[in-house]
Amino acid sequence: MNNIKSSEELKNAIIILEEEQSVKLLFLKEQFYVTYDGLKPINLLKKTISEISSSPLLMENIVTTATGMVTGYLSKKIFVGTSGGAFRRLIGSILQFGVTNIVTHHPDTVKSVGKFIFEHLFKKKTNQNPQSDN
Repeated sequence: MNNIKSSEELKNAIIILEEEQSVKLLFLKEQFYVTYDGLKPINLLKKTISEISSSPLLMENIVTTATGMVTGYLSKKIFVGTSGGAFRRLIGSILQFGVTNIVTHHPDTVKSVGKFIFEHLFKKKTNQNPQSDN
């Protein structure tokens, strides 16, 4: 700002500074409301869910972990059954832990083994000797 030499220039400078201050105050209020709205728990939850759903790697990790946990739980239930003894429950827990870790840490291997088993169980029988048209 230039040096003010008259009272008229001083009045104009004060008016300009007051207008500048009111504009900055409006921006500050608007930013306050945006920040306040962004910090509401429901908006934080919405943002987190949208970030999770938009990240394919994170979704894959969640699905892999859930699959591992379910597979481990089912393997324990199959091994222990409804009424297992203490030793059988202990072995079932160890089995559950092992299966969960294998499925969680090696999902591609488990998928390829599962695909191989599925293809060989439900494979269509093909005719080895094709008939010729006579």
